[in-house]
Amino acid sequence: MPHPVPAASAPEPSATVPGAVSRLVDVPGGRIHLLEQGAGPLVLLIHGFPETSYSWRHQLPALAAAGYRAVAVDVRGYGRSCVPGNVDAYRMTAHVADNVGVVHALGHETATVVGHDWGSPIAANSALLRPDMFTAAALLSVPYTPWNPVRPTDAFARIGGGEEFYISYFQEPGRAEAEIAPDMRGWLAGFYTSLSADTMAPPGAGSPFFVPAGARMRDRFVRGPLPSWLSEADLDVYGAEFGRTGLTGGLNRYRNVDRDWEDLAAWDGARLTAPALFIGGSLDASTAWLADAIAAYPTTLPGLVSSHILEGGGHWIQQERADEVNGLLTTWLHALHG
Repeated sequence: MPHPVPAASAPEPSATVPGAVSRLVDVPGGRIHLLEQGAGPLVLLIHGFPETSYSWRHQLPALAAAGYRAVAVDVRGYGRSCVPGNVDAYRMTAHVADNVGVVHALGHETATVVGHDWGSPIAANSALLRPDMFTAAALLSVPYTPWNPVRPTDAFARIGGGEEFYISYFQEPGRAEAEIAPDMRGWLAGFYTSLSADTMAPPGAGSPFFVPAGARMRDRFVRGPLPSWLSEADLDVYGAEFGRTGLTGGLNRYRNVDRDWEDLAAWDGARLTAPALFIGGSLDASTAWLADAIAAYPTTLPGLVSSHILEGGGHWIQQERADEVNGLLTTWLHALHG
């Protein structure tokens, strides 16, 4: 029996991504805003922190031209999507449920899911928990890591050499917000710049991922010109969105790492068997910290079709190296769909 299609608003031209349309769809957990372009097999694009559906502005037209219905969502807590008030509303299972609801709302039964940064584990868990619906997964910047017995906040507390790891810094509600809110646009600019290949600090400089006692995360941000992939107009889009919503929704994703660990304990060591693609940057701290996870792919990601570390790439890989990422994605998708 076909799944009933929930309500969706009428599409309207996107104000920020030419050629794309914007709409709101109802899912069991609230409403999800999305940008879409093209027709064909559904490709769901899931952003990370601190991004929005706009982060996929280069992929939407490329995937549409290649014959796919490309749909970039605003993850709950971001953009025009619902912003639940409870911290525990941002647990991983809720994000997976939102993805399921979006697929049904768009009238599809299956989708390929593509995620960047936090969107990568959301994509991986969507394929892990609902392999019947999410039949393939592309993971950008953050590698797949199966559940393991160490509580995440315990692990994060052990690293840093006396400085506080940024995920630990984000745990207390209101703490990071107090740093960010007085200058949202400036904080975003510093965060994007510090993790971008062409503007990040040289080796040996203090890492923005570690916060000295009594300091703020932004105290270690790189100060200078914006990275080449980020225009003032792009920053205006992000600044306007987060200036309106704040970053609490995004930060609440970090505040659920222990709840996720409890929720997903039944998937201890689970392999992700869906056809998969990984793309990372050689200068991204995520690929360095999780090099062992990438090396373990033959065991943990047996469906891996190909893995690519783009030389000289930073963390914002689909924006920094859009043409290369688009080529890898479309080649992979064509192989999946014949």
